[in-house]
Amino acid sequence: MDTLKLKRIAIDTYKENVVYLHRECDIYQSQGFQALNKIEVYTDTPPTQVFAVLNVVDGECIIAPGEIGLSEQVFKQFNQPEGSPIKVRHATQPKSLSYVHRKISGDRLNYAEYLEIIQDISANRYSKIEITAYLVGCAESEMDREEVLYLTQAMVNTGERIDWNGAMVADKHCIGGIPGNRTSLLIMPIVAAYGLLIPKTSSRAITSPAGSADTMEALANVELDIAQLKQIVKQHGGCLAWGGTAKLAPVDDILITVERPLSMDSPGQMVASILSKKMAAGVTHLIIDIPVGPTAKMHSYSKATKLRKLFEYVGDNLGLHLEVIMTDGKQPIGAGVGPNLEARDIMRVLENDPQASKHLQEKALQLSGRIIELDNKVRAGQGYAIARDILQSGRALEKFNAILDAQGRNPNPITFGALTYDVTAPKTGTVSAINNFVVAHIARLAGAPIDKGSGLYIHKKLGDRVVQGEPLYTIYAEFEADFKFAQNAAALDSGFEIHNSESVNTL
Repeated sequence: MDTLKLKRIAIDTYKENVVYLHRECDIYQSQGFQALNKIEVYTDTPPTQVFAVLNVVDGECIIAPGEIGLSEQVFKQFNQPEGSPIKVRHATQPKSLSYVHRKISGDRLNYAEYLEIIQDISANRYSKIEITAYLVGCAESEMDREEVLYLTQAMVNTGERIDWNGAMVADKHCIGGIPGNRTSLLIMPIVAAYGLLIPKTSSRAITSPAGSADTMEALANVELDIAQLKQIVKQHGGCLAWGGTAKLAPVDDILITVERPLSMDSPGQMVASILSKKMAAGVTHLIIDIPVGPTAKMHSYSKATKLRKLFEYVGDNLGLHLEVIMTDGKQPIGAGVGPNLEARDIMRVLENDPQASKHLQEKALQLSGRIIELDNKVRAGQGYAIARDILQSGRALEKFNAILDAQGRNPNPITFGALTYDVTAPKTGTVSAINNFVVAHIARLAGAPIDKGSGLYIHKKLGDRVVQGEPLYTIYAEFEADFKFAQNAAALDSGFEIHNSESVNTL
């Protein structure tokens, strides 16, 4: 017997193709397969081919010896009904792995080699271990600016692209690293209400407690295909969608699944990730926000300047009008840290609520104004006032609500973790420093972004006076284990420094 009967295994292996064979399967034993081997699953009629990692099982409650089990991801790709005859064979190691080995050794790769690597990753010919080797090779050996350009072009050319027929298409992207920095959800409706197209595609969190897509998902559906995305933007001027569903530079989302648990975010991969998504979305004018601060991704202006030049070089060679803005990264931006807490911040700003975070509002207006000034009909310096008027008049809220309805409003109310704990000031004084990394780490320990109601709500910012025992921030968690992890971490290091002096640099 050279065929196996297809069985659907209802397991979500998230971005990794996995198939299952019984240890007593004749084909498994005769062909010398081993667990975690890459194998090729195929049919001759119709011609179908999928590469996957093999898992071996012993219990017939999962798979019988004459069957092959396909995880949810593989089953969708294979697109054959259960019971279909399936063949398997050893997968040939992709030639592009030799390029990865060269990169690990410190060699420089050309465009054709990066393209082949990205195409093989897109075709699921790399295991997670092999993707890790690629990412570590690029991070440790670094990439020169031409290599970053090649990688970006390769990522754009392995996915779909949107053509807006010559229209000016604007966007803004922050490199991340600052908790609560959800300005995109405010900029998008302000700019769309002004009249520019802003098809905002965002990734989910990599190393942070929430990405823009995670926060938007608390309010509306973010899994839009390209047809839906185009329709919404043509009708309303903007949207905020997760880039993975739209298949724009899809390899980026595969790479993120490996980068996230490793907390990797190297400059070359970061630039390629951001710009490939923007080019695929048809963006013509882009603002890049690089926060600078002691505990931001960019600790100094010299490092930020180096990254700015890399963005500008790649953007120029892609034909993208790109401007980089360096912003204050010494502390979290809004009050909420975590998807639902950040979503509440967004709605408070849009609703002109007295409790709205002024810090978040001000940064969103500054960046919105810069984007509006990309329109040659607007004089330099006028953008901020235009953005402020759009927000204060309620036009931004009206536009945001229309976009939420178009994307599919989340019917569930915004809720927060039932387990709460106040982290208090150990002494009376002034908040002199806030560690972004520690704040983000505690929020992630509390369960964010997986548990959308988990995270932190920050009560005090730089320069604020505090009395001993007064809450600095509140931890929210949904599960007892996460709650204890976050509490214990905050007890070791709250992330806040309190000085008796009132002389604190908040600029």
